[in-house]
This record gives sequence, C-alpha cells and structure tokens, in this order.
Amino acid sequence: MSGPLDEDYRAAGFGRRVGWGERPAVLLVDPVRAYADPGAALFLDTAADALAAMRRLADTARAARLPVVFTAVRYEGEPADDAPHFARKVPGLRAFRAGAPHAGFTPVCPPGPSDTVVFKHYPSAFFGTGLDGTLRSWGIDTLVLGGFSTSGCVRASALDGLQYGFRPLVVRQAVADRDPGPHEANLFDLDSKYADVITLDDACAGLTRYAPG
Repeated sequence: MSGPLDEDYRAAGFGRRVGWGERPAVLLVDPVRAYADPGAALFLDTAADALAAMRRLADTARAARLPVVFTAVRYEGEPADDAPHFARKVPGLRAFRAGAPHAGFTPVCPPGPSDTVVFKHYPSAFFGTGLDGTLRSWGIDTLVLGGFSTSGCVRASALDGLQYGFRPLVVRQAVADRDPGPHEANLFDLDSKYADVITLDDACAGLTRYAPG
C-alpha cells in the first residue's frame, strides 16, 4: 500500500521489521471446514487459495524439520458454557462444537503425524492453551502464520505472539477473510504495528534456510 496513509505511518515510525530469528515454527490458525465448505455459515470464498498456501507452508516446514502447529476452536458442549460472552457476540460458534459437521480440519490442509494440534475457546492461539510454553520448550522464537480469519483469530494470534516475545510473520497468501476491506485493513495494521506481512515465496525460502545441513 502506498499513498498519504502509508506515508503518514512511515513518518510516525511504524512499519519497521521484526525479521526472522534463530528458529521458526509454522502456526496455522483454524484451517477448518467451517470456513472452507460451501454451505457452511462461516464459509469464505477465498478459503481455497489460502488453504493451498497453508499446505505449502506446512510441507516446507516439515521438510526443514521445523514444528508445525494447527489450532482449532473446539467446544465439548455448548459454546456458552466455555465462552459465554464470545458466544453471545458470535452465535456461529456453534459450528465448532465437537462432532459438528464443519468443526474438523479440511482434507486440503490437515495436520500430519508429527504436527501439534491445539484446541482453543477464543480467537487467540495462546489464550488459555499453554502454547507459549510449548514453543519456548522447543526453542522457537519466530512464528510464520497462516489461517482464518485475518481480522479475527489470525490477528489475535499474531498480536499475542508478539506480546509473548515471538517474532510474528503473517503470510499474505495464507490468510483470508470474509471481505477484502477487513482483510486488507488488518494486514496493513498488522504490518504497521505488530508483525511482518510477507509473501508465500519469501516465507518458504526463509523456512528452507533452517533445514539441517
């Protein structure tokens, strides 16, 4: 993005780079059927392209022997039991009840045998999950993020990742939202303040650099 807004942000000191650290992991936020299946209430018509990009990220990280973490919102009962105000705000959370038809991971980008799966009740991959401690135990300092949706769970996870001391790198082609407006506005804001927004090619090239040997 360029123009008066971009120039104003640069003049104010926003948009510096956090860059890559010593050891990255791929974090794929909620790549589940609720966003990918036509007919699902939360379906995104841009989900397919983002899932293909997420699959490439995951495959690249696995080849480099780097951790891949999948998250999903999951409620064993009614969402209101575990997240009362969130469920009041977003009744569509019922799609994430255990056993619901759209709650599972997609066949396009499922977790592999060596991947880690984290279930959560709220947008952030970190809130109430212990993910920060797990990542630190692996020596991770950089998170390469994809997932759904840009303005919701991806944003919350990138922001919390920063606040827990990780370097968040959001992959533009691997995230999607309901509308281009919130999608682009949140990518702009994340890139300005909380994360680096990078391309899929740059993300995969960066991950490959960490492969053993």
